[in-house]
Amino acid sequence: MPKALTFKGDKKPSKKRKRPDELGADDATSTSLIRANEPPTEAPEDDTWVSADTFTDLSGPVLLVFHTSPPHALACDQLGVVFASKLENLVEGNPASAEPHDVRQVFVATRVVGSEGDVVFKGCNGKYLGCDKVGVLRVEREAISPEETWTCEASEGGVFRLRTNRGRYVGADGEGQKPDVRGDVQSLEGEDLPESTVIRIRMQARFKPKLKVEKAEKVRAKISRKELEDEVGRRLEDDEVKKLKKARKEGNFHEAMLDVKVKGKHDKFA
Repeated sequence: MPKALTFKGDKKPSKKRKRPDELGADDATSTSLIRANEPPTEAPEDDTWVSADTFTDLSGPVLLVFHTSPPHALACDQLGVVFASKLENLVEGNPASAEPHDVRQVFVATRVVGSEGDVVFKGCNGKYLGCDKVGVLRVEREAISPEETWTCEASEGGVFRLRTNRGRYVGADGEGQKPDVRGDVQSLEGEDLPESTVIRIRMQARFKPKLKVEKAEKVRAKISRKELEDEVGRRLEDDEVKKLKKARKEGNFHEAMLDVKVKGKHDKFA
């Protein structure tokens, strides 16, 4: 079951435990035995928000940020009405630092299998973001049709544009508190697409492929000098420890370990 979204400022629920003086002798002994046998707790999942860099990054909860002044995010309510929601969690007005403060600002992105840039977005009401033929955005269908399928086009500077199946783009026009969001923006002949169509996509770090790989590499690289020396059967030089840790990170640990063991045997009989 997916974990509920958390936002900045939310208080984490504390687990109520009995104090030792409230426990009986048998309870205290049982509690000590249980804790002694408990497996180590896993590190909490990374719930920080980062910017998506490529289409292949898109997965899980996302925040679609318009470069309006002030920055707004695409949002929808339980009835499927789409609107621009002013962002509160960002540093010095920078869209690249934005995080959601309202579940209505969060969509779940899923890439369309077999496509090179198509994606669908599920809103907080469990339905999919779509755009009709006159450019009105709604989140009201439980099934995916061409109107609920978006082509995500990457632009320079780590930003994107969302194109509808009719070749138009999503844009947020107007400044101030309530920009108008439409899905029928297009470029005039000989001109580039307007700035209103620029969208920065923020996502949870734990879903970003590159960061997931880096995290796995860090876990693989975590091994102590003592563990390495126990496996080799002798004291290791600093360069040998560094070599083995690097090999563990890169995935050729067993080959490097064999080399170090063979070197140790040669040194022994030298």
